[in-house]
Amino acid sequence: MAILELKKVQKTFGSGRTKVEAMKETNFEAQQGELVAVIGPSGSGKSTFLSIAGGLQTPTAGEVRMNGTALTDLKEKKRAALRLKEVGFVLQASNLVPYLNVGQQMQLLDKVKKGNMSKAESEALYQSLGIDHLLCSFPKDLSGGERQRVAIAKALYTNPSLILADEPTASLDSDRAFEVMRMLKEITEEKQTATIVVTHDTRLIEDCDKVYQMTDGNMELQEKERYTV
Repeated sequence: MAILELKKVQKTFGSGRTKVEAMKETNFEAQQGELVAVIGPSGSGKSTFLSIAGGLQTPTAGEVRMNGTALTDLKEKKRAALRLKEVGFVLQASNLVPYLNVGQQMQLLDKVKKGNMSKAESEALYQSLGIDHLLCSFPKDLSGGERQRVAIAKALYTNPSLILADEPTASLDSDRAFEVMRMLKEITEEKQTATIVVTHDTRLIEDCDKVYQMTDGNMELQEKERYTV
């Protein structure tokens, strides 16, 4: 089953001489249980793709469907409700609430959404990310890597059907980065989610099922062996 579908999606900004095609006509699918990598240089359109896939931006043309629902047909209020229910975002900025400790960040999610991880599941998640000893710590007391791992925990805690990660390992050392990618692979298969990871680091795509390259707004499916040999 396709959790995410993009059909003839385009995104442009400006008009006339200032017109920029951030995303040229794109067809894309992410199925249940798939871990997909989107790679490309800065400015290639990766972040635009991710924001459209998650319903944060609307495309200029084309259709985006999430679990069969056309995002492009929804008003912002209903799109926001669908994002909360279905999407776990891992952004480069960790987006943690500064006055809540790590444990309270998760408790806040329980107040706005049902069906989150059980206590046993969340404890296992914290341990696997190495943040189980940080639950009483505030964001200002965390290192960049620790904040990023907490952000990953927040995204996974809500049991989303779609995980969208923008450079999720950028603040992590190599060993921890590989651990996080393996964990995303395991969760994707176990929970039958679809996970899309935007990254410039081709070392991290070994566990991915598909690899797409973005260049100047064009997205093309690649032979994975090209990057893993």
